[in-house]
Amino acid sequence: MSVERILLTNDDGVDAVGLRALYDALSVDYDVVTVAPAGDRSSVGRAISADVEVREHELGYAVDGTPVDCVVAGLDELVPDADLVVAGCNEGANLGAYTLGRSGTVSAVVEGAFFGIPGIAASMYVPGGDDWWKRDLPPASFAHAARATRFLVDEAGGTGVFERVDYLNVNAPMAEPAEGDGGREAAVGDGSSSDPAAEPAVDPAPMRVTKPSEWYGMEATSDGNGGVSISDPIWGRMTPADVPDPVGTDRRAVVDGEVSVSPLSVPHAAEPDAGLDELASRYGTDR
Repeated sequence: MSVERILLTNDDGVDAVGLRALYDALSVDYDVVTVAPAGDRSSVGRAISADVEVREHELGYAVDGTPVDCVVAGLDELVPDADLVVAGCNEGANLGAYTLGRSGTVSAVVEGAFFGIPGIAASMYVPGGDDWWKRDLPPASFAHAARATRFLVDEAGGTGVFERVDYLNVNAPMAEPAEGDGGREAAVGDGSSSDPAAEPAVDPAPMRVTKPSEWYGMEATSDGNGGVSISDPIWGRMTPADVPDPVGTDRRAVVDGEVSVSPLSVPHAAEPDAGLDELASRYGTDR
């Protein structure tokens, strides 16, 4: 497949630093039109609205709605000739099979797949345990994610990948300045470089093809007064010694400093041999 026009969206909001990092990395050689939520709509999954307001934005369009709203409005009305949907870069990883349905980032490319348009969902792991979301990150932090996404946009279509899968779920480690770089920020998304295609000032992270981790550990704790706290203990185990995942899974790859790429297809595949035929034939006859 050939990629010329990209619909770019996210769930962090149209003005998020991670989205701008991808826009700057991709718009050098592609026609990138952003159709993204006007504000933060993280973890809304495939929620959809009946009506949304759309306004023009310097990068394309801001939509008062969810990531799925953005993709439907984008592919059916605003950018109907898009060749690829790119979502992200999300500030925070989307790792493990159980996160895929709740992630707005991943849900955006899943929605695109139902339109017959392949996609790449890009997220970045932010270290910091339970408080990772409080960090104020510069554009340079997204250098690995931006580099990997640009590489996949450039190369994946020509390999026939999107003839076999619907989307790629990409999770990258947070970038740090390369050794000897003196702390200089990468020219990704901050508008400081006269050449937006300039390579980020970080050594590239290795890339690994993975599958989503099947480990599940969500917890719910009652406070005794009618309230229940829901938490995911995995964030306290994101070290090479403690992460409960083997090599080849998305979470292990990110903990090991690799860019994880999981080739996936849309959910709800039918299983004709589930053993229901005989049961269905008896329905209504056993009274």
